[in-house]
Amino acid sequence: MKLAADLHAFSRRIGHAFARPDLLVRALTHASLSSSTRPDNQRLEFLGDRVLGLVMAEALLAADPDATEGQLAPRFNALVRKETCASVARQVALGEVLKLGRSEMMSGGRRKEALLGDAMEAVIAAVYLDAGFEVAKAVILGLWGDRIGQVEVDARDAKTALQEWAQGRGLPPPIYAETGRDGPDHQPMFTVEVRLSTGETERARAGAKRQAEQAAARALLARVER
Repeated sequence: MKLAADLHAFSRRIGHAFARPDLLVRALTHASLSSSTRPDNQRLEFLGDRVLGLVMAEALLAADPDATEGQLAPRFNALVRKETCASVARQVALGEVLKLGRSEMMSGGRRKEALLGDAMEAVIAAVYLDAGFEVAKAVILGLWGDRIGQVEVDARDAKTALQEWAQGRGLPPPIYAETGRDGPDHQPMFTVEVRLSTGETERARAGAKRQAEQAAARALLARVER
């Protein structure tokens, strides 16, 4: 089997030439397009999640030999969570080569966080099955790049940190309010405002309410800590 030009370009972007191109095709095939002759990427996603977890756990232990389990756990979660996988997927333009059924394509599937994150995990599994753990590890570390070194910042839960900041000063917990929602039903954008009892506020906009809350909390925390 020979890869189409777009998939060949994608394999170059992730840094791996497939000896078994069918694995990459399967990794990029969403369930909305699967059939008896064209299996989807769900099983690969399951495997890729485990391969990614092992690589990240090993990388974190090597990066900080003195870190406790309590310190490592949030860093690990930040590196393997769906949002991070989707971010890496966007970095290599995975959405452009994702194979979707018509309904999923019409509803903006190429931009959906969950679909991108799942497909990124499936691609990791495809590399692992094609060339083994060490090659998959090298690909993962190359794609995640600086995220590993910066994970301490990413691992910090902004809402929890802002609440702790407020409580430490005798203030009530911050209040979050959804102040706007726009965009199509299949891909809404949420605007959230966070407010402290002292009057400081910040707003953020994201494709999920939880992400908007975290972004608003992060922005307000950065301002009050300056």
